[in-house]
Amino acid sequence: MSGISVDSAELFRAEITTRIPFKYGIVTMVNVPHVFVRLTVRTEAGSHAGIAADHLPPKWFVKDPARAIADEIDDMMCVITHAATAARALSAPTVFQFWHELHETQAQWAEAKGFPPLLAHFGTSLVERALIDAFARVHRTTFAHLLRGDALGLRLGDIHPELAAARPTDLLPKEPAVRVRCRHTIGLADPLREAEVAAQQMPGDSLPYSLEANIRQYGLRHFKIKIDGGSPDATIDRLNTVAAVLSEQVSGDLAVSLDGNESFGSAEAFREFWSHATGHAPIGWLFRHLLFVEQPLSRSVALDASRAAFNVWAERPPIIIDESDAEPSDLRHALELGYAGTSHKNCKGIFKGLAHACLIAQRKRQQAGATLIMSGEDLCNIGPVALLQDLAVQALLGVASVERNGHHYFAGLSMWPEEIQRAVLLQHPDLYTMSEQGWPRLVVKDGWLSTRSVVAAPFGVGPELRLEALPCEHTML
Repeated sequence: MSGISVDSAELFRAEITTRIPFKYGIVTMVNVPHVFVRLTVRTEAGSHAGIAADHLPPKWFVKDPARAIADEIDDMMCVITHAATAARALSAPTVFQFWHELHETQAQWAEAKGFPPLLAHFGTSLVERALIDAFARVHRTTFAHLLRGDALGLRLGDIHPELAAARPTDLLPKEPAVRVRCRHTIGLADPLREAEVAAQQMPGDSLPYSLEANIRQYGLRHFKIKIDGGSPDATIDRLNTVAAVLSEQVSGDLAVSLDGNESFGSAEAFREFWSHATGHAPIGWLFRHLLFVEQPLSRSVALDASRAAFNVWAERPPIIIDESDAEPSDLRHALELGYAGTSHKNCKGIFKGLAHACLIAQRKRQQAGATLIMSGEDLCNIGPVALLQDLAVQALLGVASVERNGHHYFAGLSMWPEEIQRAVLLQHPDLYTMSEQGWPRLVVKDGWLSTRSVVAAPFGVGPELRLEALPCEHTML
């Protein structure tokens, strides 16, 4: 076959455990599968392996409280397996065209199977990432260089028609950022003050646990606060305490976002909560430092004009979608309803995220003074692959404040063999350092994360990792 094709596809699955519980909505995560996809990609310039990785997080791609977590994991494995297998039957002249054909193939299969688009294209995104990684390694260059040189073949108009005449270089930053703000997640069950932490709760490592301790150790200034609209009184009490801690511990340059966790049933319900919350002096002070509110409405109503008409609320805060950004057209629909933008996560797609950032940049130019936002959010990303590839994309998009929480809920690279740890530490010394326990941990300095080594790598990851060294279940697809 000519052009770009996939000679082989492999799946590696590991079971890992959090250092502390992570409550992020209707579930508390304490263990999770972590998967790696490796493709051998053939191009006219040669062949190379490319990799991608991610957690299989419960209750995110499909937020059904009645569904068993094991069944959700089976579904995630199913969409990944199908996407990787389908990729072996495709050939295309460019990386973008390959992604586009795979996206259509996966969508048709998922519709017949009853899988929603957000879940279905999690599989597409893992193949997309591995494909980009392999292509960059074949050409011995970086993701940013490929994009600027149009080597990936990205056609923005195929995703957003109004961008048909635009190129990514017209709308994205001229150079990737060399650092980003680490926006620290305050989970629903995270202790806020050190006094709340009982000795028996401590994870037994050198990393901080409470919000106070995290601020002191990492010099944090940006925060993402998870809220629960189903328990408004408890949420108000917690926000009051969060505001008190931040006012005591953070001096200058404070910024916060709120994650609504899809816990409101309509724009009016969220508006009532907002009015109530801002009536509390500490929370009113906190909201003066607000960046945006993320996905307050359930995805079942978030793009329903009868339930989500935010554009009739003149004094609304900036509100963005996250889980509702499943189809390429969803951002355009959200902007019509009065949302301010969307988030980027690699699990939702690289090319889609690039096109979304370009659409937002173009509309900013056309609508002077409009508040339009492309945020960077997390899926509890960790190294040695997922975190680094996500940071590489965020830096290219120019996202200045990026939610990061994998280093908080997981103990660095401690779950991986020393061979993997050493390889990442050697090639990414700006991003990882050795912990007191003898495994690499993320470097967050004065609230910043360096992205120098990830943007200089082919696609986020410098070393060619030997995945056979991982304690994983290995499947040839």
